[in-house]
Amino acid sequence: MSKRKLQVKTGDTVMIIAGKDKGKTGKIIAAQPAKDRVIVEGLNQVKRHTKPNQANPQGGIITKEAPIHVSNVMVIDPKTKEPSRIKKVQQKDGSYVRATVKSDSIIDNVK
Repeated sequence: MSKRKLQVKTGDTVMIIAGKDKGKTGKIIAAQPAKDRVIVEGLNQVKRHTKPNQANPQGGIITKEAPIHVSNVMVIDPKTKEPSRIKKVQQKDGSYVRATVKSDSIIDNVK
């Protein structure tokens, strides 16, 4: 497993570019940098069969989002509404911001 910094963050709107949900968009609700994976809201859902327990006395089948590899998602450009790669752009004050490659629109600050 690699320990690299991800290009996407929690809260980014992304499009899935590979897999069973290809072409669908959603918001990132969790990032797992140690595993190079993200969880996208409402996409890549799996079903889990659970036994009854105190937290869930009924038991049954639970549907939840599964992690997807970060290479299979691309950030949606706020201007063009299309998937785009990300780049770091240095501001005049020396700080860096994330911007899309397609339209150079700024997404947010980079630490």
